[in-house]
Amino acid sequence: MNWKSYNDALKRRGSLLIWLDKDMVWRAPKSGCNGRPPVFSDAAIQFCLMVKVLFGLPLRQTTGMVASILSMAGLDWRVPDFSTLSRRQKRITVQITSRRAPGPLNLLVDSTGIKFLGDGEWLARKHGPHRRRQYRKVHLAMDTATGDIRAVEFTTSREGDSPVLPDLLNQIPEDEQIGTVTGDGAFDTRRCHTAILDRGGTAIIPIRRNGRLWKEDCPAARARNEILRATQRLGRAIWKRWSGYHVRSRIEARMRCLKAFGERISSRDPDRQTAEIHIRIALMNRFNALGSAEIKRVA
Repeated sequence: MNWKSYNDALKRRGSLLIWLDKDMVWRAPKSGCNGRPPVFSDAAIQFCLMVKVLFGLPLRQTTGMVASILSMAGLDWRVPDFSTLSRRQKRITVQITSRRAPGPLNLLVDSTGIKFLGDGEWLARKHGPHRRRQYRKVHLAMDTATGDIRAVEFTTSREGDSPVLPDLLNQIPEDEQIGTVTGDGAFDTRRCHTAILDRGGTAIIPIRRNGRLWKEDCPAARARNEILRATQRLGRAIWKRWSGYHVRSRIEARMRCLKAFGERISSRDPDRQTAEIHIRIALMNRFNALGSAEIKRVA
């Protein structure tokens, strides 16, 4: 529906122009605590890590590119060395900016696996796997109105989807009203329905194929049973169109955007892996703020 503005947004995403605020706090302020204070602020470390993830660079090449950017900007700021970036990545709190649309917040939730250890696809098919592949899971909650990622959790591959949903909802500010939470059948649990109702939201979660009526001993069970009765009365296909469940495909597209930065994460330490995923989310929200497509479904 907005081809002209969307084309302009895609052009801006490919621009190499980088804006640097000269008033940005590059050097860390004195903390007044014992021990040697950090030289660089968290904003400086996050900027370097964003350059690293965006261009897929190792740490040493990242320092060289950041030095070139600062030199072209006419700034005589010092550049963190690669060991400083590696050490600070372990404990940095990445600042993820997001937009807030008027009205209740409608969330789409899903998860995906991302590899951090193991052979590539071609090597494994050609010569067989040499070592066991290892994965982590990324759980996301996306705002339907803006397309921004509002909450993210990074867990082991053994962690299911439903136990993480309350943690995702806890990342949403208490003063922000939640309208709907849309997820697949993996979220059809008492824990998920209770967490959504506690935040004043409505669950749009399809009932599993072998789902039965729950004992209506709590509001979450009654709300879930209403979905089951509507599905039995209308059919799954009609219920999904009526409830707007198919909009969940948008977060699946966001998962592909997450992996566009790389099919695997380069870090091995869990804390550094978490920071790398958060950097990807911050970049995705920055790109999305430049403009996104407005899609109208035609029946």
